[in-house]
Order: sequence, then C-alpha cells, then structure tokens
Amino acid sequence: MSSDRAVDLRIESVGEVLDRVERSLETRLDRDTVVRKRRSVGARTGRGTWVRIERRALDKIGGQGWNGTECAAVLEGIAKPAWCAGAAWRDLDEAVMWRADETGLLPGKPVGTSVLATDPRLPDTWWQALNSSLDALASHHTTRIATPDTVAITQAGVSEAIRTAFPGNFDTDITHWVPAHADLNWANVTGDPQFCLFDWEDWGNAPRGLDAARLWGNSLAVPALADRVRRERRHDLESRDGRLMTLLVCAEIISPGTHPEDPRLDPARREAARILGELEAG
Repeated sequence: MSSDRAVDLRIESVGEVLDRVERSLETRLDRDTVVRKRRSVGARTGRGTWVRIERRALDKIGGQGWNGTECAAVLEGIAKPAWCAGAAWRDLDEAVMWRADETGLLPGKPVGTSVLATDPRLPDTWWQALNSSLDALASHHTTRIATPDTVAITQAGVSEAIRTAFPGNFDTDITHWVPAHADLNWANVTGDPQFCLFDWEDWGNAPRGLDAARLWGNSLAVPALADRVRRERRHDLESRDGRLMTLLVCAEIISPGTHPEDPRLDPARREAARILGELEAG
C-alpha cells in the first residue's frame, strides 16, 4: 500500500466515503451542502449538525493520533462548535486513514478565504471574542503537539525555517509553549454577527504567538486589517517568542513558492527586517 500519490478531494470521487460516514454516524448527509477542500470534505446532516471528513497519510498521524477536534471538546472559554461524535477507519487500498467528526453548525459563514484581499470590517465585539478565545486557549494545559499543515512543530523545525530564510547572529530558542489552534486563518473563523473558531484537528502546544502571527500574515494584503490584528494581539506578537513566530510566518511568505506579485511580500520583508534588527541588537 502507498500514500505517495497526490490527492485532492476537490476532484476525487468521495461518494463511497460519504456513504460510509452515514452508516457510521447513523445520519444522512445533505449532498447539496457538500463543501470540498484539498484534504477534507464537509456536509450538513439530516439532524442539523455538520460533519467534516479528512483523509490523512499514516505518517502524518503520529503517536498522539489525529483526533484533535474530539480532544478540543474539553477546552472551555472558547467560541467553537460543540463536538458530537466521531468515526475513523483505515483505508484498505492505501496507507491512509479517514476520520469524520460531527459538530454543531457554525453560527455564520467563514470570514473569507484563508488570505484576505479586502477588509471584512469586523465589529469590536468580534475582536473581543477572538481575544477572549485565544487567551482562554493559551491558559489550558495539554500533552498534544500542534501540527500546522499536518507537521508537528518543534524547536528544531522553527530554528531551521527561520535561519534558512534569515541567516544572522540571533537566538531562535523558544521560551514559552502554549496551546494553539495552529491553523488560524480567515477561512477557519466565522464573521459578523458572531465569532467562532473551527477546524481543530491540528491544535496543540506551540510557541507563544503562533496563532496571532498566522492571522497577521494572512492579513498583510489589507494593511489596516494587519494593523488591527497586531494591535489586538500585541501582548503575544511583541513578546520575544511572538517576534520569532512573526519571523517564521514571514519566512513562509517570502519562500520561493510565493507568487512574485503577492501583495504580502513587501510588508513581510519590512517586518522581518525590523524584527531581525531588534533581535540582533539583543
């Protein structure tokens, strides 16, 4: 069995997978509401809930498993969908596993795509809910390790990514590790009238400021929005670990795979230069 082939669930046939989920969770999926993403599929159920189905290679699961959405059910003080049930199985033809999580419906539509090009003009109450949720999350304790893009975040990985993009004489050691969502972008939060943070499969301990830096980086095409994220999450982003996480996000943005006309490039370069100067100055 192999998991090497590139799979995009936006174009793959998933009818049999949906059928199996219906049998496992004893519900019907509304095929008219199916939402397809590269590695996940979602649909509304006949009992007024939502099911998210993900395909993941065995080597991307690791010792802690991949039941992040289920584990997130114990987190308190965070605006997120309630977890109801789950099902998982190993594929008989490939070295992959499938997992379905049934949760409550979102209170509204996602703010947008992961990276925004226009200002969503979110109300102050939205930002207050974002702040209270992220602060509550960071106050929890967990043995889980965050897996951004399905890869466990480590000190070695952080240092390598930063130093590859920004060689220099500065310390990249992380001081504080706290629980993080690890995939905070504008496609994983609902907007006005109510904030809600969803898709919890990759949450776990991460360097302080990871979530704030990710949201900031996904806002750079809209300067006013990026500035608002920075103001709201100042206590994270202005910490030493937060500055390192901002550098990490800048490194991702200015990587060779980024389109040369991406509007985030210049702001990311400027911010990286500012932080590097501060870190090298001690």
